[in-house]
Amino acid sequence: MLKLFVGNKNYSSWSMRPWVLMRQAGIDFEEHMVRFDSFDTDSRFKQTLADLSPTGKVPLLVDGDLAVWDTLSIAEYLAEQFPQKNLWPKDKAARAQARSVCAEMHSGFSGLRNLCPMNIEASLPEVGALLWRDKPEIRSEVQRIVQMWSGLLETHGGPMLFGDFSIADAYFAPVCMRFRTYMLPLPISIADYVGRVSDLPGVAAWIEGALAEKDFLDFEEPYRLQP
Repeated sequence: MLKLFVGNKNYSSWSMRPWVLMRQAGIDFEEHMVRFDSFDTDSRFKQTLADLSPTGKVPLLVDGDLAVWDTLSIAEYLAEQFPQKNLWPKDKAARAQARSVCAEMHSGFSGLRNLCPMNIEASLPEVGALLWRDKPEIRSEVQRIVQMWSGLLETHGGPMLFGDFSIADAYFAPVCMRFRTYMLPLPISIADYVGRVSDLPGVAAWIEGALAEKDFLDFEEPYRLQP
């Protein structure tokens, strides 16, 4: 059986993507959660992954003797292994577009990543309001996401970005979590999409796991001294 190594569900946005993808698509896997104690070379986290991944990071997919690291590579591997799941859109043009927006997320939106770290358990609307007021990169990146999602939903008719659930929706699920936590201003149509993603069984299961952790990590919490 496939094995997927992930970090804390409350904080690990990169881990969320393949976990949600596999759970929502009905791909069986064995979950291995590696707690974020620290990221020092001698930490238990790094030691656990040392013999499994050359990067010492999560997520990590293990299929027999093969280790696949990096979220986008995992998604591509799963799409090849399970073609019947249609993890990418069937249409060639839509598939290219889906890969493009995932790659844009993979390498971009550094302001949103750094200033709005994923924290599913928290509710930080005041922080979100201050970031929106003081950080132009947040406003510009949210504007780009709204433009992107609006165009895709209009073109493909919803309810997901490319009609049916795909890798793209799994890839942007952590962004939806950030929008919920920081309550950044969104048009109604985009807020509705965030709600639909949050209600997906795979995403709802990840949220449930995140809320059950109750594992406050101060180095992942730039805005709170305690939960």
